[in-house]
Amino acid sequence: MKLENKVAIITGGAGGIGQGIVRRFLTEGAKVVVVDLNQDQGDQLVADLADLGEVHFIAKDISLPQSATEIVAETVARFGKLDVLVNNAHASRQAPILETTPEMWDLSMGTGLMATFNLMRAAHPELVKTTGSIVNFASGAGIKGLPTQATYAAAKEAIRAVSRVAANEWAADGIRVNIVSPIALTPGIVQWSNAFPDAYQEVIDGIPLGRLGDPETDIAPIVVFLASEDSHYMTGQTLMADGGSIKLY
Repeated sequence: MKLENKVAIITGGAGGIGQGIVRRFLTEGAKVVVVDLNQDQGDQLVADLADLGEVHFIAKDISLPQSATEIVAETVARFGKLDVLVNNAHASRQAPILETTPEMWDLSMGTGLMATFNLMRAAHPELVKTTGSIVNFASGAGIKGLPTQATYAAAKEAIRAVSRVAANEWAADGIRVNIVSPIALTPGIVQWSNAFPDAYQEVIDGIPLGRLGDPETDIAPIVVFLASEDSHYMTGQTLMADGGSIKLY
């Protein structure tokens, strides 16, 4: 197992891509702390995944700066250490630039960029002890500049920039920082595809492999790779888990 005895924090782990990552980490031997908003949903997730391994749920609003230190402290109190931080959670609202509000900026930056930044800083002392790994999330929305995605795209590209800075600054500490940019079939995408079938088909047509990824079998293994010793000579990189939609050189 690639993550045996490792302890990981995964934000936004109660659904979608996050839950796929949680499941894969557990099957690879990790002890996982899932961070999300809804305690009832988290309790159900822990019950559902109990047979796969050790999982602990923390209900926190990651947009609050103090949440970062509290999450790391509870993780170490529960499992004794921290090896991997996966910053997956991010909330946003879509709107054309001329209709984008300050509240939309606050939501995207608070749950995306600043939550990622705060958790990275809070996790740093523990990751130094374990020469650990951070996996952050980008998006094709930022790389391609998709319409109506200004706040989300900006936050995602800022996350990539901060990740590259951290990769350079923290390499001497033995901490690796990498980024995944996924396209996956999540419940939110299913709802969107039902509401906008033509736009959904346009997205599919733009994927050379012809389909959206599966959170657990297509996206999560790449996160496992970046969290494991298999990628010990990689840092500051963006891996495109998007069926070939975007090529970075």
